[in-house]
Amino acid sequence: MPLSPTSLELPQIRQRLNLILLLGASLALSVLLISFRVFFTQQLTFVFLLWNLFLAFIPFGLSTMLGLSAGRLKARVLLPVGLVWLLFFPNAPYILTDLFHLERRAGVPYWYDLALILSCAWNGLMLAYASLTDMQALVTRRLGWWAGWGFATVALLLSSFGIYLGRYLRFNSWDVVTNPLTLFFDIVSRLLHPFSHLGTWGVTLLYGVFLVLGYATVRLLGRIGEEQL
Repeated sequence: MPLSPTSLELPQIRQRLNLILLLGASLALSVLLISFRVFFTQQLTFVFLLWNLFLAFIPFGLSTMLGLSAGRLKARVLLPVGLVWLLFFPNAPYILTDLFHLERRAGVPYWYDLALILSCAWNGLMLAYASLTDMQALVTRRLGWWAGWGFATVALLLSSFGIYLGRYLRFNSWDVVTNPLTLFFDIVSRLLHPFSHLGTWGVTLLYGVFLVLGYATVRLLGRIGEEQL
């Protein structure tokens, strides 16, 4: 007897719930570390990381929605939501660069601040990879394996460029709407005069390669784990 569409979706929903619970526990650890630091020091030094984690969760939320309803959404819905996803996606791996804020501060052990920032950076990276896995699956389902990995690679390289724009030029995702002319000028300037902006392409390529290798490793580890079960 053939399985109904609902029964076919149950394993996927169960896996999604398990992933959300695990990511939720990891995010809770970051929130607790930040909260304890604020409580004991009466300082808001790393509270901005809560906002960064919220921004990192947006692409995961969007990809989860798309992944669970992919068979019922048409291209005219997938495309604009996918563009919004791509716009916010760099916010997730961006948290890796918050390690720049690590320094010795009076009243707080250095190892505590290191654990706090690493926890947030880890969550940003895992949210990015989980979200990208969803989006890659959507592309693969429609266009094939090569297109899926091509999409994932380009998305990670673009996110690295977005990391540069955010960390060094201080742009945000919403500047596409609130400050489009300045954002457009700075991007075009770097595209037309790459040798005048070597730092831009150094950050983009180095972080891009790092993120691609990390993503491929995580995907391969997951596949090996499934084969050994």
